[in-house]
Amino acid sequence: MTNTTRLAIDVGGTFTDVVELLPDTGELRFGKVATTPDSPTTGVLDAFAAAGAEFGEIAMFTHGTTLGLNALLTRTGARTAVIGTRGFRDVYLLGRTDRRTNYDITYRPPEPLLERFDTFEVTERSRFDGSVHTPFDVDDARRVAEVIASRGYDSVAVAFLHAYANPAHELAMRDVLAEVAPGVAVTLSHELSREYREYERTSTAVLDAYVKPIVRRYLEDLEGELARRGFGGRFLMTRSGGGAMTVGTAREQPVSLILSGPAGGVIGAAAFAELVGEPNLITIDMGGTSLDASLILDGEPVLHQGAEFEGLPINTPSLYIHTIGAGGGSIAYLDEAGALQVGPRSAGAEPGPASYGRGGTVPTFTDAVLAIGYLGTEVPLGGKLVLDRVLAEKALSPVAQRLGMTVPALARGIVRISTTKIMGAVRAITVEVGRDPKDFALLSFGGGGGLVAVDVAAELGIPTVLVPPGQGAFSAFGMLMADVQHDFARTVVAPLADLDAAEVEAAYAEMAREAAETLAAEGFPASMSRSLDVRYAGQEHSVTVAFEDLAGVEDSFARLHERQYGHTMTDPVEVTTLRLRATGAVDKPRLPLLPSRESGGPESDGAREVSGTEYSLYTRENLLAGDELDGPAVIAEHTATTVVHAGDHLRVGPYGELVITVGER
Repeated sequence: MTNTTRLAIDVGGTFTDVVELLPDTGELRFGKVATTPDSPTTGVLDAFAAAGAEFGEIAMFTHGTTLGLNALLTRTGARTAVIGTRGFRDVYLLGRTDRRTNYDITYRPPEPLLERFDTFEVTERSRFDGSVHTPFDVDDARRVAEVIASRGYDSVAVAFLHAYANPAHELAMRDVLAEVAPGVAVTLSHELSREYREYERTSTAVLDAYVKPIVRRYLEDLEGELARRGFGGRFLMTRSGGGAMTVGTAREQPVSLILSGPAGGVIGAAAFAELVGEPNLITIDMGGTSLDASLILDGEPVLHQGAEFEGLPINTPSLYIHTIGAGGGSIAYLDEAGALQVGPRSAGAEPGPASYGRGGTVPTFTDAVLAIGYLGTEVPLGGKLVLDRVLAEKALSPVAQRLGMTVPALARGIVRISTTKIMGAVRAITVEVGRDPKDFALLSFGGGGGLVAVDVAAELGIPTVLVPPGQGAFSAFGMLMADVQHDFARTVVAPLADLDAAEVEAAYAEMAREAAETLAAEGFPASMSRSLDVRYAGQEHSVTVAFEDLAGVEDSFARLHERQYGHTMTDPVEVTTLRLRATGAVDKPRLPLLPSRESGGPESDGAREVSGTEYSLYTRENLLAGDELDGPAVIAEHTATTVVHAGDHLRVGPYGELVITVGER
């Protein structure tokens, strides 16, 4: 790879963030432009323009997008069919037939992405060990393919019984569809997940098929535009599991992109944890539409072997990210009982908060923090967007009048409600799973994170808040850290004591060959790590244990089970899945060291009134390593703002990070 510019672009619900790395100097440049929901390619090209790099000079472009996620949220994906084994047509619609809330009479199961009219079955069947019970019926498959072609489906998911053990029938079905319905996008379940659990594997295939035509069209359009403008570098997409994938793989497996934007921030957080020597972090990423909370434990992100979208399972590895509707654009309103609520509905990028001056009239979190004084009108957001306080107060006034409150009091209430919701998200990933927030530092980023981080930390007893450089575009920075990654799995449900070491090694060798071939085709040498999913006999879910040899598995499992669940058992131990992660490493950027001040201390740029109290105003770009200041203060920067209250102490770290010691309240 030539030593030229690298670029990362993260498309959010309101803003598109861009980070440019100049490898010769290590300089990082952060930028922000408006997201263009109606033409996503336009927003990305605007971000390229904001970076100012010549297309021909860019060696690597890493991209994260919420396009697939938004299609799912709004139910605007492709018209999709699903084909199953005869007799198992309803696997997707029946699901697990469980109730998450036993005593809620208003409970409704998650809305499926298709109806029974869209489900089909083909005569074939494999057994759990891969042997064929019923041969694949080509004539029956052709009949189904003809119906799919005649009805005009955009996409089809094929999920045959036990295809994880023997994919031959799914591959044969794809051949039939290619012949009879060549215009239909096809997803095969075994190419996404080689694991048992038929419903979860089928749901994953349906989700992939539902977003595939949209994501594929977007990526093809973007690739074409970049090529026409002279881009000839490597094009990567971040994936939900914390790594990256080539754009070619992304076109074929878009389900892996659903959480690609938030994943970038967690990847960056793990790298940042190592850099500053804080191995245990709670991360909050507050953007324009939502807030994502996650954990870094012992320097590593928490990974789940499977995720969910609105109750619909995705059976691929994903970072543990808890998302709530609490962003800068979250709308404040009165519910049916007349109580003040904030979110999850958002003003989005168009028209955005009222204070943007783009036609928005409803009050939002951004309007509230502007009315309080956290934000000002003298520092443009992203260097371009000047907020309008008059419009913000005008939007807040109707709600304030209905509640009999002043506008400043309402604004403080909106911020308080948002803070409480964010505290709930942090508790969900800590207290509710047996972890104490006091054992972590809070890493805050995103355009709105610095506005609420200190309040969240104070309420939860977290002693330290860290704010990284370029916080408003930190998820894009994390994308520069993402290695190309592929995950492989094989189902082996058997007692640990009965496993044959030679058979286990043979299964890993098969996955390793496939992994090496895949990464070689993408231009990367492969490094590999192995793990096992292990559980006590009779349990439903398992713990993932790093694997070297069978002799150490039981002890490792006991330690992890104790750590995650607080106890161990004497029941027999069994293995459910063999896993292999293959990684193609990319060069990692390092944050440059910030110079120190030779004498004196940081000078304020004046003051800003915040709820009747004078807060000193500082420009972050003027702060140097070792600088210290006490709250109350507002630190404004190009992409975000950080608020420090009375009793809090801020120190600037060697890489420009803000280290805030939270005072007593």
